[in-house]
Amino acid sequence: MNRVLLTGRLTRDPETRQLANGKTVTTFSVATNEYRGNGQEHAEFHSVVTWDRLAEVCGEYLGKGSQIAVDGRIQTRQWEDDRGARHWKTEVVAAHVEMLSGRRKKDYEARAVAAEADGGPADPADPIPDEAVA
Repeated sequence: MNRVLLTGRLTRDPETRQLANGKTVTTFSVATNEYRGNGQEHAEFHSVVTWDRLAEVCGEYLGKGSQIAVDGRIQTRQWEDDRGARHWKTEVVAAHVEMLSGRRKKDYEARAVAAEADGGPADPADPIPDEAVA
């Protein structure tokens, strides 16, 4: 069985791109921590790839520092560069991504701008107006 479950934070903003065949792919890196018995902490960094609709959602709603849970599988790719050198990359191909830290910072900024335009303070319980997010 090839299954990976990770919980961690994004180390950078996701990178989304469209392939020639029309598929969407988003890549990002997740940092996880291992807590050792002597009070020490060890960080690991994992490359994560998402495809199609999940890639679009991750590209739109995730940002650096977002806390997420990833469920997927490990995949290792191999290729040769122009000089003939072989390269390998091991990554997690996500089947499910759960956002654990709520909305992105820019969504809160959009809410504050919209509330200010309406003449009042932003209420965190109010939904973000569609025109402020667009």
